[in-house]
Amino acid sequence: MTEQPRPRAEVRRAAERYRSTPAEGIETRHAFSFSGHYDPRNTHFGALLACNEELLAPGAGFASHRHRDTEILTWVAEGALAHRDDRGHAGVVRPGMVQYLGAGTGVAHTERNLGGATEPVRFVQMWLQPDRFDAEPAYGLRRPAPGDGGLTLLASGMERDADGEALRLRRRDAALHHVTAGPWQPLPELPDAPFRHLHLLRGSLGFRTAAGPHGTGRDLRPGDSARITGPALIAPTAGEDGAELLLWEMHSGLLLG
Repeated sequence: MTEQPRPRAEVRRAAERYRSTPAEGIETRHAFSFSGHYDPRNTHFGALLACNEELLAPGAGFASHRHRDTEILTWVAEGALAHRDDRGHAGVVRPGMVQYLGAGTGVAHTERNLGGATEPVRFVQMWLQPDRFDAEPAYGLRRPAPGDGGLTLLASGMERDADGEALRLRRRDAALHHVTAGPWQPLPELPDAPFRHLHLLRGSLGFRTAAGPHGTGRDLRPGDSARITGPALIAPTAGEDGAELLLWEMHSGLLLG
């Protein structure tokens, strides 16, 4: 059954992220509890388990490490990211491309700044809880054509999107979108969902938490996020430099038990 949480808009600032440096040349800024950093009040939002901003210096990268039963989506903002895993998948993720790794029964992979690069690679990596467990690991990489009006579907597990070209998720009620708007322009019409997570990549964004005099104005800057439950996202509008963001549409929260 679809959850109906109380309407709320929680803005998390970029500066509030937990910063870690797991290896030389790597800087990670975490949106949720992660590894040695644990905040019991901030472990997930909806079915989203992680939304990490990653920066890898030239020559740097994550050594081989394992995942299980996690849907991992990667969006590169600058530079190029090289992926390789023990199931024979390899790819280079560049700006405008989205990568999917369904860990399933278990997969080990490496992620590195592309060999020979002279600039850092900056990317956002997001972890989603699946609703199918112990599946075979899966991989996908694509460059989606921009959608009409600035709303582009990147990945989805929803039945309504089964015949499209978006990467398929093992979560039947979740989808990831890329959203853009020009200076001072409203965002395209966004899908409704009990849980929506916005991560601003570039520009700025303003919105109200409710229509009329009872609404509160909120704003986002690069690296900020908004966790929206229910209809608490009114008239989202780009600022003077436009807006680019990633939007998770989730129709249920974390599956327990």
